[in-house]
Amino acid sequence: MYRRLVLKLSGQAIAGSNDFGFDSDRLTHLANEVIALHATGIQVAVIVGGGNVFRGNRSDEWGIDRVEADNIGMLGTVINAVLLRGRLTALGADDVHLMTAIPINNLAEPYIRLRALRHLEKGSIVLLASGNGQPFTTTDYPAVQRAIELDADALLVAKNGTDGVYDADPNKHPDARRFDHLTYQDVIDRGLGVMDQSAFILARDHHLPLHVFDIDRPSAAASITTGTPIGTLIN
Repeated sequence: MYRRLVLKLSGQAIAGSNDFGFDSDRLTHLANEVIALHATGIQVAVIVGGGNVFRGNRSDEWGIDRVEADNIGMLGTVINAVLLRGRLTALGADDVHLMTAIPINNLAEPYIRLRALRHLEKGSIVLLASGNGQPFTTTDYPAVQRAIELDADALLVAKNGTDGVYDADPNKHPDARRFDHLTYQDVIDRGLGVMDQSAFILARDHHLPLHVFDIDRPSAAASITTGTPIGTLIN
């Protein structure tokens, strides 16, 4: 069904039930999900967020410039990616490449599109950190951007605590209805908050399918590749 996928993981997924920080069990779960996805034979790139370390939109609270706050957030994604690389390796993944949009040569390779493509074609797991190296974006936009650049067949949008896109907040409305499938225009017309609007429009304009699913569900990402109807498909 798919040849190459990009998986978007939020920093919150690494924090688990905490607002910030790290949860070792959650990290192991995420690493196992990546390994299971890769074991299907799909080429896998993973872009990691950093909200569990620092969020750029908290700049006023900390009394710092928004650009500096976003720089801290990008460094947070690198911390998470190094953690994930370490856990993947410990669990037996022997070919993992970490690439960053901001050069940190002692820790990772610089993100170069053609090099990332070569790694994927050779069967490596590619971790992508520091977003696209620019401020004023969440991980949503670079996730879509990298998926398009790497000619991915779809972007897997991993969520925490929700198993797809609903017509209302299921935590506040028990009768909220989950959608199995939506078009890009459905999302826009209904005002559904799938991701940042700029990222969503970029996905729409480049016809990039989005699978929104619950990362807590074991083997969910791997099951999606077999055509199992999990979460919400937007295309």
